[in-house]
Amino acid sequence: MFARQAFRCAQPLKQSFRKYSAEAAPKAAESTPPPPPPKKSNLTPIYVAVGLAGLGAGIYRYSSSAEAEPKERTKIFNGQDWVDLKVGAIETLSHNTKKIRFVFDDKEAIGGLPVASALLTRFKPEGKEKFTIRPYTPTSEEDQPGYLDLVVKVYPNGPMSEHIHSLAVDQTLAFKGPIVKYPWETNKHNHIALIAGGTGITPMYQLARHIFKNPDDNTKVTLIFGNVKEEDILLKKELEDPPRIGQVEENIKLFVCGPPGLYKAISGGKVSPQDQGELAGILNELGYSKDQVFKF
Repeated sequence: MFARQAFRCAQPLKQSFRKYSAEAAPKAAESTPPPPPPKKSNLTPIYVAVGLAGLGAGIYRYSSSAEAEPKERTKIFNGQDWVDLKVGAIETLSHNTKKIRFVFDDKEAIGGLPVASALLTRFKPEGKEKFTIRPYTPTSEEDQPGYLDLVVKVYPNGPMSEHIHSLAVDQTLAFKGPIVKYPWETNKHNHIALIAGGTGITPMYQLARHIFKNPDDNTKVTLIFGNVKEEDILLKKELEDPPRIGQVEENIKLFVCGPPGLYKAISGGKVSPQDQGELAGILNELGYSKDQVFKF
């Protein structure tokens, strides 16, 4: 499903100096009268030129060393303010799903979301007094500079998904976050199972990608992903590699995300964003405990 990725230039500045020899000076003195001593003012341009050259080399070395140092990038989201992002590109993934790229004004900035977390989106429908607000999990890397990607499936009478699908390049959408869901720590669990339906794949993809790109994280990951049809599988291209699946161990965590029907059948629903509710459904019947299951 995922492949590990590892990401890994400075060339020293070389300077050469020319030595001038004065060995021929005595012979020149035998045939030619000694020249008058140079005026101090005649040497000034030479001193100035040498000084400027040295200053230039110093500035170059300083600039080169500064460029070699890692630069801390600006984070777009601070958890408090709504940020308007412009649509930069739109890709149709299926008959009802699009990938929309939202670009940052600062091309070197990053979203800076922790894993696992989401963003809130907001717009005010025409003729309505209240805003429509919905959470989405970006599918782009958290440290990707310049933009973020959303994979959005449009649902009938879904005000936010219909609005996002109606957006054109250069139109904007308001974002706020991050909304932290489940703070991940390296090797927090020996084995995790991700159970998703439809667009519920996005937080699972965020978490699994984060684990597999970290060479120090040995967590085993199992994904169970349900869709109506094969062509409805979201992020299929990104999920084509087989997962790392090992034996089920004691320190296991199961994550569930999808439509209400999936929650009802698999784990039971949440009471609120802060209350996970009781464990029910298939996972309860299989003997898992409430502490072993997290509902996005």
